[in-house]
Amino acid sequence: MQGFHSSTARCCVRFQDLPGSGVPVVFVHGLGCASSYEYPRVVADPLFTGMRAILLDLPGCGYSEKPQNYSYSISDQAKVVAELVAHLGLSQCYVYGHSMGGSISIEAAELLGERLLGLVVSEPNFHPGGGFFSQQICRYSEGEFVSTAWQQMVEQETSPWAGSLAADAPWAVWRGASSLVSGSNWFARFLALPVAKQLVFGEHSLPDNDFTALRNAGVSTVVLPECGHCMSWENPGALAAALAAFCH
Repeated sequence: MQGFHSSTARCCVRFQDLPGSGVPVVFVHGLGCASSYEYPRVVADPLFTGMRAILLDLPGCGYSEKPQNYSYSISDQAKVVAELVAHLGLSQCYVYGHSMGGSISIEAAELLGERLLGLVVSEPNFHPGGGFFSQQICRYSEGEFVSTAWQQMVEQETSPWAGSLAADAPWAVWRGASSLVSGSNWFARFLALPVAKQLVFGEHSLPDNDFTALRNAGVSTVVLPECGHCMSWENPGALAAALAAFCH
């Protein structure tokens, strides 16, 4: 585990730089998650073909520091992704972002410019309003969520998500969810990116209007079998294969 000081978040941000061949792939995780928790199984899969992988724990998540005086907004987290790429001195990279991490990665792509060879997002938040969990989280005030609702959510969750949710700061989770609910037109921003890009969905999450619209617009789309939104846990090999195919 390595780290660098983020001037945006004013804290130590930690990541794993796993050796491999080719242009590195930067992984950006979703709400209540951590790349160090979610993606080792994906990048260790033989179908990932031994590419260099950089697993980022966003501020407030996983092994990174969790300041209370930071916004945890989508835009600021995107700046942290760009800071990581600069810290590593990467002249070229791919970025993969899932769910909230997809929205962050779309904004990071705008900041990275020519250093970004391609962007893959899986089931991102494309519109204001948030998804199911962010809406549930924002039913509470930040104070209520931090003091009681976060612990209740951790105790009631039975999926692997419970482990990373328990390790994340509750104020980071709430502010991330709030930023998703406030939202942006990430759909249009994704479509406008002048870079190779791909949208990935699990078959159990379909049909989806955004998936259909982007496919009809000529954007590369991939459907992973035997999984839904939690594809990195439900079918890590399929996700590994999709990323390897795009990033070679």
